[in-house]
Amino acid sequence: MAGGPMLSGGGGGRRGAVGQTAAVLNLLTDLAFNILIFFVVLASSEPEKGRPQKVPSANKDKATDNQPQNIEVTLTRTTVAVNGTNVPVDDVAAKLKPLLAGKTKPEDRIVVVRVAPGSKDTPYQHWIRVTGQVERAGGVVTVQLEEEQTVGVK
Repeated sequence: MAGGPMLSGGGGGRRGAVGQTAAVLNLLTDLAFNILIFFVVLASSEPEKGRPQKVPSANKDKATDNQPQNIEVTLTRTTVAVNGTNVPVDDVAAKLKPLLAGKTKPEDRIVVVRVAPGSKDTPYQHWIRVTGQVERAGGVVTVQLEEEQTVGVK
């Protein structure tokens, strides 16, 4: 009697294992089919047109054309140069007025006043006189006190 239930239980166990394996395979097949359909639908959709956009180029030439150049006034102990051209101190305003004509924004009317390289002994009165001329011409004075220099060692 002890052997009877064991024999009948052994046969029934095999059929149950086959049924469970078929159920697991059925679930995996359904999952694989759903994933396949998902990627097919995803790949077959047309890309959206969207609205056209203009992307700015990285061309340096165009970028420098749009930026206004600042006027430079360079001072030495006795002379004044506007954009590299020597001008008498009393004529600085007359020289700057045509250069500043048509510029309405303050950031466009910037005039950089700096000391010429190697000329560190410019008198304070000279600075005041020239910056007054720049303001009378309608410029916005920006003083450049120091300039970075790179020193090479040989």
